[in-house]
Amino acid sequence: MFKGVALSVLASITFGVLYFYTQFLQVFDSQQTFGWRIISTLPFLTLFMFYSGDWVHVKAIFQRILEKPGLFLILIITSALTCFQLWIFLWGPMNGRGLQVSLGYFLLPLFLVLMGSIFFKEKLSKLQMLAVLCAASGVAHEIWRLGSIAWETMAVAIGYSLYFLIRKHIQTDNLGGFWWDILICIPVAIYFVQMGNAPFALFTENSYLWLVVAGLGLLSAIGLGSYILASRYLPMILFGLLSYLEPVLLALASLALGENINQDEWLTYIPIWCAVGILVVEGILHLYAQKRNAQNLIRNVENVQQRIEKNQP
Repeated sequence: MFKGVALSVLASITFGVLYFYTQFLQVFDSQQTFGWRIISTLPFLTLFMFYSGDWVHVKAIFQRILEKPGLFLILIITSALTCFQLWIFLWGPMNGRGLQVSLGYFLLPLFLVLMGSIFFKEKLSKLQMLAVLCAASGVAHEIWRLGSIAWETMAVAIGYSLYFLIRKHIQTDNLGGFWWDILICIPVAIYFVQMGNAPFALFTENSYLWLVVAGLGLLSAIGLGSYILASRYLPMILFGLLSYLEPVLLALASLALGENINQDEWLTYIPIWCAVGILVVEGILHLYAQKRNAQNLIRNVENVQQRIEKNQP
């Protein structure tokens, strides 16, 4: 479980950096940025998978497609869902809607917790229940304050929830499934890259753009790869609750890009940050319990060995 928690935190930090990274992509429009993100992510993701040993999942899914071609149609659906999320993630901060998108990531863990309880019969610990209540109060305040929910917010919360649910159902909830989602989306990405007047001339006029695009792909591969791996190693409830770290970082990145939190919005963000703090405390307690159990196990083994030695003639 510790590995899953570490991967989730790494993914959240990387996404926060990536949100701020969009300021280096202003020369592109949001569609071109999305296209370059997909194209540049695939090679770095492939390298990431070779390093992590997850390339075997790509081959396994390809074998399943050969045996059941209908699986490819479902992969097209999951590809469309994930590519839409990758697009809106970059579109939000580039169009002054970063806080609305980040609120969707606030709602997402609540949807994941609900799904984990309903579809996978997962149980919440007392601290997790407290974290959910804190997070729910913050989200409820935002709904009360605005009187409605922005379409960007619901698109993130509902779209990502469906994505993870379908992937678990068809058993592609690994990096191999995500690699196929990106690969299927490559033709759409190429189309978006070619939009506008002389799109490739931008690289001639701004030679640094090649490095910027490469950095975009590297950050995307690390963040998305860690995120998908975390979803595999963690129960859906804990994975959902840990996801609250990401929107906090996205909100901070939005503030750094010039957006503002009004005075009446603090009652939204403070309970969310409290929820994250509770999860950190639970994680520390869990690690302490694991260490104590390991020490007790070693002590018991030593006692058994001493008894055996005493009873030997």
